[in-house]
Amino acid sequence: MNTASSLQIRAHREALVGASGIAALYTLTCAHAPAHTHAERSRPVSPQPRSEPCHDFDFLHGRWIVRNRRLRERLVGCTEWDAFDAEQACRPILGGFGNQDELVTDAFGEHRFIGMTIRLFDPRAREWSIYWVDNRSVQLQPPVRGRFEHGVGTFYGRDTHAGMPVLARFVWTVVSSDRARWEQAFSTDEGAHWETNWIMEFERSAA
Repeated sequence: MNTASSLQIRAHREALVGASGIAALYTLTCAHAPAHTHAERSRPVSPQPRSEPCHDFDFLHGRWIVRNRRLRERLVGCTEWDAFDAEQACRPILGGFGNQDELVTDAFGEHRFIGMTIRLFDPRAREWSIYWVDNRSVQLQPPVRGRFEHGVGTFYGRDTHAGMPVLARFVWTVVSSDRARWEQAFSTDEGAHWETNWIMEFERSAA
């Protein structure tokens, strides 16, 4: 065997030994790697809040006497209003990212009327969604969405009235720490004209 052949055989052997060493090292590393249990892999990651709660509706927390004026018929040119009183209690929910209230009145006959509002704040969009449900229909109504600017909150949403598509608008006005005003209006022409159909005047209750 010549010298060149000997060198080739030797290089081949060294390459095999090197490859075996790398494989052994890889096996040893994997064998000592910490194993993750099924419980660890499936453990839920706690969501992190993206923002602080919004305090726009903090003024509404507590108990209120509510003076209502409601249009007797809507979107037919009616000018007659029904007036009645109600009581409302509001409280924060979801760690301040929402609130919930109940409006209660005996003005509609022997069966007490109870309406509930749920307001939720989206920290990404920086806006509120407002939902209404009552014990007559027991159906969650489509939400209105919006925000406050300079003490006035304006919220819009799609709805229907008597089978007719309408654009709904809520307007909240903070009068003082003990007084507030809410109005609801409908539009059938995409906001060119509005008919206000419900007004609430809030006065904080001493009870």
